[in-house]
Amino acid sequence: MSEKELLKAYHNQKFLDGPDARMIRMMAEYLEPSARLRRQQVKDAVVFFGSARSVPLAEAKKEWEAIQKRTRKRKLTEQDKKDRDRARRALRMGEYYDTARALARKLTEWTKGLPGNKKRFVVCTGGGPGMMEAANWGAADAGGVSIGLNISLPFEQEPNPHITDLLSFEFHYFFMRKFWFMYLARAMVIMPGGFGTLDEFMEVLTMVQTRKLKKKLPVVLIGSQYWNEVVDFEALVQWGTISPEDLDLFRLTDDADDAFDYLKAELTRNYL
Repeated sequence: MSEKELLKAYHNQKFLDGPDARMIRMMAEYLEPSARLRRQQVKDAVVFFGSARSVPLAEAKKEWEAIQKRTRKRKLTEQDKKDRDRARRALRMGEYYDTARALARKLTEWTKGLPGNKKRFVVCTGGGPGMMEAANWGAADAGGVSIGLNISLPFEQEPNPHITDLLSFEFHYFFMRKFWFMYLARAMVIMPGGFGTLDEFMEVLTMVQTRKLKKKLPVVLIGSQYWNEVVDFEALVQWGTISPEDLDLFRLTDDADDAFDYLKAELTRNYL
């Protein structure tokens, strides 16, 4: 046999990419992040979830002003109306974007001063744009590291530029990515978001409610107007599908300072 025919299984890329090696690929998405996080001395994280479709408030304001200027002296077309509605939404979401950035900066400034060699309560996101970018950016503002757990999607979500290079991960399997969110998290911040954010938020609440999570996990929900419109929590209580005390599983706020004070107190009490 030639040397080429004696190819070892772990060098056989066709095999590794095929269905028979799926379990190996799953294990790789556990073992490789674990090794890298250990080398970077990351002990745990504060995880931020939120919409990938938001932009900074300053950018949203520029777009709004440009649309206003373009449409000020003419009768509005249907497209003009759509553009103005989209720009108004961007302004509202831009405020939340800036809140996420401010909160991540405050958390990172605090955690950089904690004693020990391990990196504690590192800002961690899904690695993409929008609210995820805002949180990674806030950590960078404070001169700290941050984690991005990206996922390969058909529309090719790219890692945002503010993630620490050695802590930027790319996952194929959603469930392995979710595992790392839950494993690393000592607290979670839920910004306004869509299906993905709702999925992650509800899964976290379910695990806390059913006590499948043994660790303490404070959850902060930011954006009272947004969340009270999107999820009628009181109706869930009134219909008897959750208990009144289940509303205590998260803290709803609009303010980065309030969120920071709450998280700092909970993380200190539970983990320091």
